[in-house]
Amino acid sequence: MFVLIPGAGGAAWYWSRVVPLLQGAGHEAVAVDLPGDDERAGLPEYTHLVLEAIGERHDAVLVAQSLGAFTAPLVCNRAAIRELILVNAMIPMPGETPGAWWDNTGWAEAQQSAAKAHGYSTEFDVGTYFLHDLPPEVAAEGEMHQRPEANAVFESVCNFDEWPNIPIRILTGEADRFFPIDFQRRVARERLGLEPDVVPGGHLLALANPEAVANYLMQDTR
Repeated sequence: MFVLIPGAGGAAWYWSRVVPLLQGAGHEAVAVDLPGDDERAGLPEYTHLVLEAIGERHDAVLVAQSLGAFTAPLVCNRAAIRELILVNAMIPMPGETPGAWWDNTGWAEAQQSAAKAHGYSTEFDVGTYFLHDLPPEVAAEGEMHQRPEANAVFESVCNFDEWPNIPIRILTGEADRFFPIDFQRRVARERLGLEPDVVPGGHLLALANPEAVANYLMQDTR
């Protein structure tokens, strides 16, 4: 079974192009919708919702996109997860908050340097940093699913002691402008001692290149 955690905003729709591919290959797959815009909901509430989706299963593969990586270790501490896969992830350190992650990792400098090197705007806008490689019809469909991420999660402590002793893989979009590839490689090495695997696509990788994502997820489960 695949349990898929979305990033900021919490919309399960983010995985809408991957879930059918997993199911079509004979796997159970569920994307968890999280209350990203709820100021009363932090990492503990997110963790509870993911645990509810897993239920009593003991063979789940947990997949977390971007901000979802802060929920992932908390879930692993409380459920029998077979494998963890992080996608364009905000990889946390024990005791870190998502709000502190940006400065702790040096994200702003890395993002600005990549923008200058590759010739796109250093000023953030959704089109440049998130939608640049999405099919227009997918970007249009996603408008109704967009919601802001409340401050509650960014102030939540990721309260875990160490990463679980299970297989962990990291998937990176080669054209991610929000978390540039060299930045992701450095953070993965520093925080998990792992090298990311790379496929074509930007930050919204599951929407831009769902076939590559689904194939990657299924590599060790066929």
